[in-house]
Amino acid sequence: MAASSPLALLLYLTAVCLVTNTSWAWVRTSACNLEITGTYEDYEYVQEGDIMIGGVLTVNSFIVPFKYPWDSYSRMLCVWPLPEYYRQFVDFHFAIEKSNNDPLLLPNLTLGYHISDSCGDPRKAVRSVLQILSGTREPVPNYSCVGKRNIAGFIGDLSSETTVPIAQILTLYGYSQISYGATDTSLSDRVTFPYFFRTLQSDHGHYFSLSKLLKAFGGNWVGIITSDDISGEKELQILTNYLSIDGICVEFTIKISDNMDDISAVGNIRHHLPYKNIIQKSTTNVVILCGKISLGVIGKLIIYTDVLSEKILVVSPTLTSKNHIIDYSLEIFSNILGFVQHSAYSVDSREITHYLESFRPSTYPEDKLLEDIWLLYHLCLSKQQHKNYLYANLYKYELHNCTGQKRITDIRHFDSKLYSPSVALAVDMMSHAIHAMHISLAERPPENRKQMYKYQVNIYLNKLHYKTTGGTTVSFEKNGELVTWYMIYNCILEPNNQISVNYLGTFQPRDPLDDKSMIRSHQIIWISNKSQIPSAQCSASCLPGLRKVPRIRAQPCCYDCAQCSEGDISNATDSENCYKCPDMEWPNEKRDQCILKSEDFLSYSNHEISMLFGSVSLFLSVLTVLIMGIFLKYRDTPIVRANNRSLSFLLLVSIKLSFLSVFLFLGRPVDITCMLRIITFGITFSIAVSSLLAKTIMVCVAFKATKPGSSWRKWLGVKLSNSVVLFCSSIQIIICMTWLAISPPFQELDIHTSPGTIIIQCNEGSAIGFYSVIGYMGLLAAVSFVLAFLARSLPDSFNEAKYITFSMLLFCSVWITMIPAYLSTKGKNTVCVEIFAILTSSAGLLACIFLPKCYIILITPETNKKFYLTGKTCGYVK
Repeated sequence: MAASSPLALLLYLTAVCLVTNTSWAWVRTSACNLEITGTYEDYEYVQEGDIMIGGVLTVNSFIVPFKYPWDSYSRMLCVWPLPEYYRQFVDFHFAIEKSNNDPLLLPNLTLGYHISDSCGDPRKAVRSVLQILSGTREPVPNYSCVGKRNIAGFIGDLSSETTVPIAQILTLYGYSQISYGATDTSLSDRVTFPYFFRTLQSDHGHYFSLSKLLKAFGGNWVGIITSDDISGEKELQILTNYLSIDGICVEFTIKISDNMDDISAVGNIRHHLPYKNIIQKSTTNVVILCGKISLGVIGKLIIYTDVLSEKILVVSPTLTSKNHIIDYSLEIFSNILGFVQHSAYSVDSREITHYLESFRPSTYPEDKLLEDIWLLYHLCLSKQQHKNYLYANLYKYELHNCTGQKRITDIRHFDSKLYSPSVALAVDMMSHAIHAMHISLAERPPENRKQMYKYQVNIYLNKLHYKTTGGTTVSFEKNGELVTWYMIYNCILEPNNQISVNYLGTFQPRDPLDDKSMIRSHQIIWISNKSQIPSAQCSASCLPGLRKVPRIRAQPCCYDCAQCSEGDISNATDSENCYKCPDMEWPNEKRDQCILKSEDFLSYSNHEISMLFGSVSLFLSVLTVLIMGIFLKYRDTPIVRANNRSLSFLLLVSIKLSFLSVFLFLGRPVDITCMLRIITFGITFSIAVSSLLAKTIMVCVAFKATKPGSSWRKWLGVKLSNSVVLFCSSIQIIICMTWLAISPPFQELDIHTSPGTIIIQCNEGSAIGFYSVIGYMGLLAAVSFVLAFLARSLPDSFNEAKYITFSMLLFCSVWITMIPAYLSTKGKNTVCVEIFAILTSSAGLLACIFLPKCYIILITPETNKKFYLTGKTCGYVK
């Protein structure tokens, strides 16, 4: 019956029993003879069955050394059984009975159990597991004294301190183990502990969730209080790592030892005063409790009650399950925020409630734990006088006889709103794994089934996936941790010294979605009776449109806020950087989102100056038409005929087209209008100036032809004037066509000149083409001006040169001043300059050339006679 690896087990037990506390191991001789420390009471519970499940549960809180007066042999005395822990023991019983009563689960087989109380001590836990394996009251390491017992696996234990040594022993033997409370991260190592499972998450899962919970509430500035031991150091490291990942900073860290010294001593109080001042002066309102929070730690925290009561304590699920610790100092835990694992079973169903009410010493007289709980919490006398004496002296309580009507459910904390039936879940999952394995391997001979249970249950636990009676799907992750989600809650202390639990929402740590939490923060009731979340920030959040600016020599969570630069936005709270908008977009006023840039061009509807230009252009066009009508009506009068009637009509048409070309400059520019606008006014102005040049030339030729026998007479006709206009205009047309063929004007979107604005304008395409058109037009105007200036002194009978001189002077002045204004402006201002130049130069031509003639035609028609135009008297006519 020797088990495998006997040497490894012997070495391990030697280390546990000798290294842990040498005073508890009694070595009789120098030979390799090991005696395991005895106990005052073992608290063993055995119910035989076809398949056995071992259970190492924590019901008593801890162990104290004990000696009888008549001997000197030291024993372990388990003390202080807790109601919430005994509830887990009852759940074990209930789960086994429920499995046995289920006809679909393990048909024709009965589950049995062998449960032992570890009393929260690693030495007692080792003793318990060896007792279960050997099947005797005194453990016989490496032997089983119950030959027909088929142990399938183990349930336990509550703390990592007791679970790790159990897991090390069971790994040697190949037994599967499901813990219901151990959170040590080392137990997730599948190489070291391939048979270990647990019905909760490890510290990694808990503190990952806690960090996400704080982040969901918008906190990034916390304090931490932890136990001053290895457990506290490990948990602190894990917690700070996850806080750092989520951008949460730690303002202070306080480590408190858990030894049970006299905290009321003056020296101890002085020792803790600096820590109290740190908490009091801290700016955060959130303090996280982590590590091994024992009664010793809470006893020292009582010194900080007045400052901690003003803070929000954030606790992990491991502390949530310890109601006796919370009850030890209700003022400290008067305002807490935490999360508890979602229960896969109903903890208050009619079936379980009826089962719990049946638990009383009269119903289970052999239950030593139940007797101790009745003695301790109902102060009922036991039938054993020595126990009455022992407990009266140990707990300093006065015991009395009870009527037997007391109920276990009346005991404080036996039934808690935050209770999680992890033991019942562990037993149920073990039962389903055994069932799956039993069906799969039913063909094996009975003599091989013991080995089958030892080494193969873990295979089916890894594959386990089923729905509980509560409708919750349960399974294990690859590292042996339960796939679970959490209920978020906050608690406040009511005036009747009762803790009120308020559930806020849910949190699923393995949810692939970014929004992992569903929190109803408006339902939170804080101690201040306000619903808003207390401050947990070193600096106020930087709203969208702002960015964080780190403070010198400060933690990353302490920063100032600065507005994003021009052209940049931040669309999230607490952005570290601002981002540029796309080219076609620009930040809004708050700089928290990009909007389309405003388009800038000379539109018809949005600019008053457009309406002004349009109105002036129409008015002048109509005026030009009226003048043309006047000239047509009086086309046979001397004033019209004397000044080359055809050139006058051509000049009026070109001036009218110049006025109308203004509308090509208004509105949203497109490629076709960009090509037409400059080409149109360039050609029409060239025709107009060419007409004036032809008029000037004709004036000069006419005076030359007045001399008798002059050869200039042959040029007196329309051929010369038409040829001048056609030739001069053709050159401009050739320039324009060449420009359009090589590099025509096009629509351009200027996104850089004016921030936040897209300037829609026309790009000339070729600057040479543009300035060639303007230059040639200026050349014609200059030649016309020079000729008109030279001919200004000729007699008025044939002379129009004075008016042409003045009109060309005005024309040249306008276009010369237009060039620098054109180059120094952008967008619609450039267009305004062009329109102004077109209107003023065209209006100047119209006014200087035609208004004097209209004055003669309309105001002084009597002067519109050949006599007055030639300047001859009647005597001369004769």
